[in-house]
Amino acid sequence: MEDVTRSVLAEEILKRLDLENLCSVACVSTSLHSAVVSGVLPSLTSLDLSVFSPDEETLDHVLRGCIGLRSLTLNCLRLSIAAVRGVLGPHLRELHLLRCSLLNSTVLSSIGSLCPNLRVLTVEMADLDSPVVFQSNLTQMLNGCPYLESLQLNIRGILVDATAFQSVRFSLPETLKALRLQPLLESEAILLMNRFKVTGTCLSKPDYTALLSPSSPSFTLQSLSLVLDLISDRLIIAITGSLPQLVNLDLEDRPEKEPFPDSDLTYTGLQSLGFCQQLTSLSLVRTCYNRKISFKRINDMGIFLLSEACKGLESVRLGGFPKVSDAGFASLLHSCRNLKRFEVRGAFLLSDLAFHDVTGSTCSLQEVRLSTCPLITSEAVKKLGLCSNLELLDLGGCKSISDSCLSTVSALRKLTSLNLAGADITDSGMLVLGKSDVPITQLSLRGCKRVSDRGISYLLSNEGTIRRTLSTLDLGHMPGITDKSIHTITRYCKALTELSLRSCFHVTDSSIELLATRERQTEGGSKQLRKLNVHNCVSLTTGALRWLRKPSFAGLHWLGLGQTRFAGRKDAVTATDQRPWLTLCFDGCELGCYDGWEFHTPQRH
Repeated sequence: MEDVTRSVLAEEILKRLDLENLCSVACVSTSLHSAVVSGVLPSLTSLDLSVFSPDEETLDHVLRGCIGLRSLTLNCLRLSIAAVRGVLGPHLRELHLLRCSLLNSTVLSSIGSLCPNLRVLTVEMADLDSPVVFQSNLTQMLNGCPYLESLQLNIRGILVDATAFQSVRFSLPETLKALRLQPLLESEAILLMNRFKVTGTCLSKPDYTALLSPSSPSFTLQSLSLVLDLISDRLIIAITGSLPQLVNLDLEDRPEKEPFPDSDLTYTGLQSLGFCQQLTSLSLVRTCYNRKISFKRINDMGIFLLSEACKGLESVRLGGFPKVSDAGFASLLHSCRNLKRFEVRGAFLLSDLAFHDVTGSTCSLQEVRLSTCPLITSEAVKKLGLCSNLELLDLGGCKSISDSCLSTVSALRKLTSLNLAGADITDSGMLVLGKSDVPITQLSLRGCKRVSDRGISYLLSNEGTIRRTLSTLDLGHMPGITDKSIHTITRYCKALTELSLRSCFHVTDSSIELLATRERQTEGGSKQLRKLNVHNCVSLTTGALRWLRKPSFAGLHWLGLGQTRFAGRKDAVTATDQRPWLTLCFDGCELGCYDGWEFHTPQRH
């Protein structure tokens, strides 16, 4: 009877819990510990540890009983090469190693020797090795993993040597269907595409005589994502000529200087995308920090040609096209009848007119991102309100957005993510959102200088849906936010798990106390706060350190403390010594270190 009860407990209850709750349950009693260790962990085939960065001891405890894993995702921010090597093995079919700030490229050779059956591999690494050493380890990995179907290798840093992937084209397995490389030289990418075209298959085999046979299979790469030094016509033509079966194409370049006119992207490259007749997702982005470099040879005519050549697109992402106006962007909206995701960055000529006749043509839109488009106003949002399937609306950096469109936003019954960063909205607009039934889970008000404590109260203390659904809230760079807002949040926002108070100068120790004791204060209980960013909250004192000790912040995974009085203090680290699940960040990253992990050092974590 006891065995039956334990079996039912494992099958019906414990297997429905996430990892952290399983660990909590296992600490309750010896019988529950046994049920978790013997009944649940051995049956797990997939484990995702990306939401927090475990230390080596925690990782060992978690994985010790997971003997049936086939898929593993790790946040490696605090892990050494020895710790990662210890989890590798031939049982793995899917492996994702994220934010590997401490690992060098020897992890690649270890993967090649220990994981011969991998189908999916993702590795995010900092630039810690010379190109020669990296290439040697990369070759060993590719030769040791002949069945790879998806490969993502992202090397990040300040001055990453883009020759690191110079030899990758000689070793890619023939089974590959999805490939992402960062960074890669344009010239190397063209050679890689030409290699696909010449061989057609079996890239890892030295003998190509078998390719002459009509029965030889063709290369099946369907998704290609590259971060380059330059996107050019030559590159696009090489891609479309070698991989006409592409479904997803994602290209981003970061040129260090203005490209020569004859080597930049023009109409010719855009029109050649029509050769990929199965293409449904296209991303072309030029990112140049602190430099005014863009696709200067592309205007509306180029986008007209693209929209005519690629009418089957369901996702479009364009950045760095300052000469494209409403006519060009509108042609995409009208030609691509199945468009679900539309993203435009830094389009200084994009205005409300592009969305004037949005009815009917873009009813399929589910995600719209219009980032840093200064001519976009509330009128465009009112037109987008006709897209009843809209789930995500990102208007970050559109400073002419005002309260007048928030009633339209409030009528979008499927909207779960809203970014109003930098918008000209006020407390009155918050009242409109607070009374609505829109089920927003993610909201950014960063830099909304006209929203005060009263606005946050309007947003969360009314009887609208948002107070029950909101899980991620960004109030960074808002001078009107004080401890009163935090009191409102702790009282009403029960589902909140991520909060950014970055550069809120009037937030004091009282806010830390409120957040630390939030679960006990909230009637009916609330979810545990997982991520908290108080970077540059200069009014915080070292007295708030006591709230970092147990039992406060029981569920906290990540805490940003950069440019505060905690930064550089040993007692801040000491206060969290008994929290192996918690990462302290003093480097100024956004929530979870998604944007700056490559610059981390072990002494600061």
